Amino acid sequence: MVGPSKLQYSATDPVSLNKGDSMSREDAVLPVSSEDEIRRTKTIIRKVDWRMLPLLGVLSALSLIDRSNIGLARSAGMDHDLKLNIGARYSIATCVYFVPYILFQLPSNLFLRKLGVVQYLSFLVIAWGGVQISMGFVPTLGYLVFVRVLLGTFEAGFFPAMVYIITTWYTRHEVQKRLAAFYLIGVFVGGFSAIFAYAVTFLGGKAGVPAWSWIFIVEGGITVAFGIIAWFFLPGFPDQNTFLTSDETAIVLDRVEKDRGDSLPDALTTEKILRHLLDWKLWAIGLMYMCATMPAYAISFFVTLILRGMGWSESASFLLTAPPYIFAAFSIMFFAWLSDKYRQRAAVIGVQALMTLVGLLMTGFLHSPGGRYAGIFLADAGSAGCIPGILAYSSNNIVSHTKRAVSTAVLVSFGGVGGIFASLVFRQVDAPNYRPGIYATVACQLLMLVLLTITTVYYRRQNKSVHDGTADSPLEGQDGFLYTL
Repeated sequence: MVGPSKLQYSATDPVSLNKGDSMSREDAVLPVSSEDEIRRTKTIIRKVDWRMLPLLGVLSALSLIDRSNIGLARSAGMDHDLKLNIGARYSIATCVYFVPYILFQLPSNLFLRKLGVVQYLSFLVIAWGGVQISMGFVPTLGYLVFVRVLLGTFEAGFFPAMVYIITTWYTRHEVQKRLAAFYLIGVFVGGFSAIFAYAVTFLGGKAGVPAWSWIFIVEGGITVAFGIIAWFFLPGFPDQNTFLTSDETAIVLDRVEKDRGDSLPDALTTEKILRHLLDWKLWAIGLMYMCATMPAYAISFFVTLILRGMGWSESASFLLTAPPYIFAAFSIMFFAWLSDKYRQRAAVIGVQALMTLVGLLMTGFLHSPGGRYAGIFLADAGSAGCIPGILAYSSNNIVSHTKRAVSTAVLVSFGGVGGIFASLVFRQVDAPNYRPGIYATVACQLLMLVLLTITTVYYRRQNKSVHDGTADSPLEGQDGFLYTL
């Protein structure tokens, strides 16, 4: 039971508690302001970090690996066995994954609480791990397309749910480091996935199973194992967690309430969902997210093929995929730290978009293999860094759990559109330089910079209207709220 002290909320507080939630506003404890309490708060947040970020980061890594290891399997012989090098077959196999991935994200996020966070997300991990194992036994392109659709169906609800959950635990200017931390674990582990896959290929021929099949079987088995672990250790929303004491939970909720006034969930209604979906900023930032994910997906799907086109051997092309991802992991964390420290989102996103742009031009148009390879470093680091940056930019500028559920689902759905785009514009007929794909990806970075400018100018003007006292109503319906630029 919590203590007798209470948090105070105004009668006009826009956030109300759903019936049946595990904690009410009247149960929350108001922490005492003191040096001891500050130290205690830091200890609690560190406890939350360690419980949440490593596990979510590993699960995110497995999700990224399982959706993109088709490129590694292709280089390990699947291309020949399933005749994926004919026409647009490989692009079709990569593209179909994203159709259910896009369609199921919003309904999954909206009903996440009702489905049960831990049980539902653990089920998804185990299910897509099972599908990944089955991919090792597909005999034809048709079966491969079918299991890729199933993979997209089960992975659809996972990444937006992770982002949604993480953003409910932290204040606005803590969140990008946390988003970056769990995302960079995925990038870092993903960087070694090609080396791991290369090692797995030495199982080729065992039990009559080809090398490319073992990649899916082994990596799918690892995913299933972590899905079982997730059942016991996944965190839920702050008000539903079981690993903090009631006093510690109250401190977490109080910090979020003071920061933006949405520590507990508001009631989910159709009218709210439609109102959130009609917010033009949601779609503008969604397009920005699509522009950021397109080069990230292109690199994950095609980097080994691009390296082969530069003249590297099959084994070297596997091994050379790791260094750009390792560099990207450090770059992601540095820019996230910079963004949180100086409370600047747009400027940091803009710098990383320019990094991506320069890297793409180097890879697409330089003649030396060394220069083109260096371009992959910049393009991968810039695009991977923009992803948590845009997620933080969005989450910082919204209020209420309902809008958070809608916005994260829509943004990550646009990421799926970026995956489709990458699958279609990097075509087999354009190998080894993939110039049309490079042109399209460069154009996306320019579009992102334009949209970033438009949203930032709008946010700045809205903040100015609050400071000048000319605003018609509180921003995002929350008194004292200001947009993060």
